[in-house]
Amino acid sequence: MTTTSAVSAPSTPVIHRPNTVAVGTIVWLGSEVMFFAGLFSVYFTLRSMSPELWDEQTAKLNVWYSLANTIILVASSFTAQFGVFAAERMQPRRTGGLFALTKWGMVEWFFLSYALGAVFVTGQIFEYGQLVSEHVGFQSDSYGSVFYFATGFHGLHVTGGLIAFLLVIGRTFAVSRFTHKEATSAIVVSYYWHFVDVVWIGLFLVIYVLQ
Repeated sequence: MTTTSAVSAPSTPVIHRPNTVAVGTIVWLGSEVMFFAGLFSVYFTLRSMSPELWDEQTAKLNVWYSLANTIILVASSFTAQFGVFAAERMQPRRTGGLFALTKWGMVEWFFLSYALGAVFVTGQIFEYGQLVSEHVGFQSDSYGSVFYFATGFHGLHVTGGLIAFLLVIGRTFAVSRFTHKEATSAIVVSYYWHFVDVVWIGLFLVIYVLQ
């Protein structure tokens, strides 16, 4: 009796293509980097033209207040990343008590990130009010214009990130099953949030530390 040996066909290689949403977000953030680089350039140019004005107006800045606000925003970047870790292990919500942080899911970490970001924006609004009372307004001089333009645009970006957090959280509650699609949305939002945090660190160093 003759036996026929089966010859297995070579397996087809699996091609892992990068996620188009993530790639698109990174490309878009690259254009945002150029935008803020232009703002930094404008700031340094105007400062070199009016050093006396800069000395006078920067003396009105509350550096320690802004440092505390900066720490709050930076902390939100860490909490957002913890939310990403939870999303990557496909854990949308907490599996333990409210204060058991190790059991938190993406939703809880993103809610905390949202709260910290909202505190930052509120703190920036209070700072604006204080500076306006000291006659540092948008139309008062070149320093006021570039200060509010740079920090204000950043504040709008932070507000956009807060809305994105709510959308991701709402989407998680809306779907019947948490999938890789929802996890990817959380990861993409974290890219954006880390970006606005890094930009603010640059603005803080330039405007409040180097002055």
